[in-house]
Amino acid sequence: MTHSHPNSLLFRQLSEGVSNTYTYILVCTASKEAVIIDPVLETVERDSKLINELGVKLLYALNTHVHADHVTGTGELKKRFPLMKTVLASKANAKSDLQVKHGETIDFGRKSLEVRATPGHTNGCVTYVLHEDRMAFTGDALLIRGCGRTDFQEGSAQTLYRSVHQQIFSLPGDYSLYPAHDYKGLTCTSVEEERNFNPRLTKTEEEFIDLMNDLNLPYPKRIDYAVPANMVCGIYDLMDEKTRKTVEQSLDKHT
Repeated sequence: MTHSHPNSLLFRQLSEGVSNTYTYILVCTASKEAVIIDPVLETVERDSKLINELGVKLLYALNTHVHADHVTGTGELKKRFPLMKTVLASKANAKSDLQVKHGETIDFGRKSLEVRATPGHTNGCVTYVLHEDRMAFTGDALLIRGCGRTDFQEGSAQTLYRSVHQQIFSLPGDYSLYPAHDYKGLTCTSVEEERNFNPRLTKTEEEFIDLMNDLNLPYPKRIDYAVPANMVCGIYDLMDEKTRKTVEQSLDKHT
């Protein structure tokens, strides 16, 4: 028989290939209580199977923000785990079971995630910090050697720059950072690495604003239905008919 340390963490990083989204499952091994961060609709079957195989109780499905490039899996997960609560920042102005604010905590077993408001990519972006395990989940605010775009969904380059420097770069340098996306196959980074090597956020605030305002990025392919779906945490019953049909068609293509 094996025994886990009472404060140990079971951690899984999962990827979705179309939107290059990372989903994270965190489990307090003492209580077997778990959270999932940034699940994706197309990979709910995979994630649900893993959660059941691990034999854990899923308490919360957290989104770091209202995503524009994929539909969240939280609505589908709620069908499979009815006691699970969906979580978004209150500043997202969206529907969720739990709306969190800067400085609050989300507890699962003996583990506790601190909510840090990191707006700039969207108004409702948050970073979830697990201090005991020296980890932070940064969503799109801070990517590995990059950051989220700031040209739609209430985006602001100035706000993002200040969010990252005040709320993420202020963490100890050895904290591991886990983003919502990566497009080059990298899985994680650290506060110290990004302070030193992030080509955008090592610039001055003025240089950063100029750079972000001059990116000329393409319009996100899924934004027209992903954002409305994610504003209701991907729960079909709360979507308007057009959004629901588009989401269902997208899922049919995947399966």
